[in-house]
Amino acid sequence: MPFTGPIEDRTAIRELMDTHAHGVMTRDAELWGSIWAEDAYWELPDYPDLGGFTGKDVIVSGWVESMKHYGLDNCTKPMIYFMQPGSIEVDGDKANAIAYTIEIYDDPATGKRIHTTGCYTDELRKIDGAWKFTRRAYRTIFAD
Repeated sequence: MPFTGPIEDRTAIRELMDTHAHGVMTRDAELWGSIWAEDAYWELPDYPDLGGFTGKDVIVSGWVESMKHYGLDNCTKPMIYFMQPGSIEVDGDKANAIAYTIEIYDDPATGKRIHTTGCYTDELRKIDGAWKFTRRAYRTIFAD
C-alpha cells in the first residue's frame, strides 16, 4: 500500500515535499534547506555536473550554486517546479517516500526550454519531533 502510517506524519512529510517545491520556486535557500537532516545525502545521478552532496550545509550550498544555472530566461526567473507524492510509508520515526516532479527550465548548455518529469526516492527520519529528509535520490523519467 503506497500510503501507510499515521495521517499526521504523512501530512508532515507531504509538507516537506511542498516546502522543497516552494523553496525552488522562490529560490529561498533557507526555506529549501529546512527540509534536510544535518547528515543527509542528496543524490543526482542524472546530472553529472551536480553529482551527489553529503551533509545539509553542502547540500544547500550545492543547490544555491545550481540555481544560478537552472532557471528561466537566462536564470532571471526561477524554474517552474511542482512535486506530488506517489507513496509515503511511515514506520515509527522512519519513513520512505516517492515523489514525482514536473520541472520547466532552460538548459544551461543550450538555452533550450526543457520540460522534465522526475522521481525522488526518499528516506526520512523524525528528528526532535520534526520530519527531515535523510536521503533523496533524483532520477529523470522523461525530458522533452
